[in-house]
Order: sequence, then C-alpha cells, then structure tokens
Amino acid sequence: MSPIAVAFTGASGIQYGLRLVECLLAADRHVYLMVSQAAQVVTNMETDLQLPGRPEEIEQYLSAHFDAPAGQLQVFGRQQWTAPVASGSNPPEAVVICPCTSGTLASVANGICDNLIDRAADVALKERRKLIMVVRETPFTTIHLDNMQRLAQAGAIIMPANPGFYFRPKTVNDLIDFMVARILDHLDVAHSLSERWGDDC
Repeated sequence: MSPIAVAFTGASGIQYGLRLVECLLAADRHVYLMVSQAAQVVTNMETDLQLPGRPEEIEQYLSAHFDAPAGQLQVFGRQQWTAPVASGSNPPEAVVICPCTSGTLASVANGICDNLIDRAADVALKERRKLIMVVRETPFTTIHLDNMQRLAQAGAIIMPANPGFYFRPKTVNDLIDFMVARILDHLDVAHSLSERWGDDC
C-alpha cells in the first residue's frame, strides 16, 4: 500500500489530526506528515504535546509518542521539495489536510504552491489521488464557500470538522473519534472508532 500523507495546518482542532495519525499508524499504514509553523504553535496551545522545531525531531517525538516503529512515520519540512509528495512521479495514496485553515484552502484552490503542504495537495489533484480537506472555520464567507466549491469540482473531498451527536457522545474524545472515523472511511482504512448508523436495527 502506498503511504498516506497528512498535513497539520494552524486551525484549531489539531486533536483531529493527531488522532488520525495515531489511527493510521495503528493500522500499519506508512504516514508522511507535514506540519506548518502555525500548527506547531496550535499543538503546543491545545494539547500537552510540545512539538520540537525540526522535522526530524518531530518525527522522533511523535514516533515515540505513538509507539510507531522507526520509518513508519516520516516528517517533511515546509520547503523540503525533495520529499516524495512534491512530485507526481511518486504521489501518496491520499492527502489529508487536517485541520485545514481557510488560508490553506485558498492557496490550494488557486494553485499557489509556495510550501510543501500546498504542493502535496496540488499533486493529489492533478494525479487524481484522494484529497481530503478537514476545514475548521466558522462562519464561512462567500470566499471560503467559493474556494470549497472550486476544490470540490476539481475532485477534492471537503469535510468540515462537524461531528455528529446522534450517538450521544460522552467525551470530547468521542467527538474527535467521530470525525476521524469519517476520514478513515474515505481512506478505506478499517476502524472501530464509532458506531455506524442503523447497526442497532
């Protein structure tokens, strides 16, 4: 199986991205990870994790945190243009931007590839690979909506971080797992994170 690429950007909700990476690693998937500078700040604000500054240090830190074997998680820098995700000759199976800022949404919608996250998304679109954008913004302006429509028409899956409540969540982690379960479903990665509608009928 080809690797799955995950990108953390600076929107609130980094817990979604961290849980996604944890579940992918637990499912024995090879993960390429990109972390924006703003995402590092948000991670340190919203969690007990303190991400180091350099990609290789983040890789070691998160591999230890998730108990992943060496090499299963690879972290690439924002300007690391030699990374596999930068070229259509070696694209990952899918790219998930989670959480996705409105700024990243705009950059990808307009083909602006001035960092590796934007380029990875651009490659996914042009190579007809799966691109999932977990947008974390509210309310949406018409600019946001136009960008989402443009990307959806180009083949991206727009998946705002809107957890459901029909399963009566009891904890914040239940809400996080609901969203991560939906992402994993679209990646065709098996999981048992949340109940499925109609299973109790």
